[in-house]
Amino acid sequence: MTQLSDARKGIITDEMKHVAEIEGVSEEFIRDSVAKGTIVIPHNVNRNIEACGIGAGLRTKVNATIGTSTDIVNFDEEELKAQIAIDNGADCLMELSIGGDLDEIRRRILKMSPLPVGSVPIYQAAIETIRDKGSAIYMDEEIMFKTIEKQAKDGVDFMAIHCSVNIECLARLKRQGRKAGLVSRGGAFISSWIIENEEENPLFKNYDYILEIAKEHDVVMSLANAMRAGAIADSTDRAQVQELIILGELVDRAREAGVQTMIEGPGHIPINEIPANVAIQKKLCSQAPFYMLGPIVCDIAPGYDHIVSSIGAAASAKAGADFICYVTPAEHLALPSPQDVKDGVIATRIGAYAGDMAKGVHNGEKDLLMANARKSLDWEEQYSLAICPADARAKRENRPPEDSDACTMCGNFCAVKIVNEWLDKANPDFFNDV
Repeated sequence: MTQLSDARKGIITDEMKHVAEIEGVSEEFIRDSVAKGTIVIPHNVNRNIEACGIGAGLRTKVNATIGTSTDIVNFDEEELKAQIAIDNGADCLMELSIGGDLDEIRRRILKMSPLPVGSVPIYQAAIETIRDKGSAIYMDEEIMFKTIEKQAKDGVDFMAIHCSVNIECLARLKRQGRKAGLVSRGGAFISSWIIENEEENPLFKNYDYILEIAKEHDVVMSLANAMRAGAIADSTDRAQVQELIILGELVDRAREAGVQTMIEGPGHIPINEIPANVAIQKKLCSQAPFYMLGPIVCDIAPGYDHIVSSIGAAASAKAGADFICYVTPAEHLALPSPQDVKDGVIATRIGAYAGDMAKGVHNGEKDLLMANARKSLDWEEQYSLAICPADARAKRENRPPEDSDACTMCGNFCAVKIVNEWLDKANPDFFNDV
């Protein structure tokens, strides 16, 4: 049984109840939305975690990716990064290691994380083939499907599966050309396999078998966006739209099989194209939850791409995206450090929060509380309402004098203090003739 099949039978699962409670919506709304496929709940039957809902009518969720590289293999540090992401408010994790013992690091993250954990199985299939045979083009179909099944049995809650990369997409990409080419790692592995073997993508050709695995373990299919642009100049092109058409068909087939599905969205895209991308994805993919990768809204800010992505996250959430993958300051430059992970999570949470306010998921209730706390110079209340209380406290307390009731920007000339002392105490009769 899956959350989707239960919802279609009118069953409200414990996971649906939990999501309804934390989101402040009715259990019936969650059940009906899961049944329609507009909300997914990543929760592998082999794991005991806190349920998280992703989709229309819910708070926009934030995903943090962690994982080793071929240059840096430090499992303890990746586990530390995962904990930092959890502590700073990430809603989900993705374990994307490509260096070291890939089974060990994935299982360590699954064991320690109370959050849903995602993966990209083609990474492991390709990396292990490269280690054994020298190139990903020698992957056989069996290792692709065995890797998906192994990770599902381990408890992975959602998987990015590159089913939509097929010969038709690649032909359109080749005819059109691109400035930055193909930047999806999984898409690159599959594309090279297709071209070198002159055969159709096994993940596309045998999609029904993948759905059987996903259904058995109630894995949410995060249908990967392999044709996403890696440069602003390539955004919203024919290859991306062609893949989106195929993704829509794959969503329909997954729902028929009782498998929960969400769609991944573009990486580099100018801010003015975001609403159109969200709208066309929702239309072509039957309102499936939209998982935006970033997005990056300009290409010129290496070292500050978490800020670029926060802008993209706000615009995406406002336009109706449901799930945002964070970007760290190390994007395009290096493997993220623990501090990069923290900065990425917080920046993306800010963007998602701003977008949710714009689309009415919340009405700035916390912002009103913050305004009241600032007016009364209640610093403890301000810290408690901050998106990162410890950082807010440290920023203020590290600036003398520590006993001041104002901030050190204005000091004795604090506008709030002046207003509190004079305007608020003014005789109302003074204004009667105005």
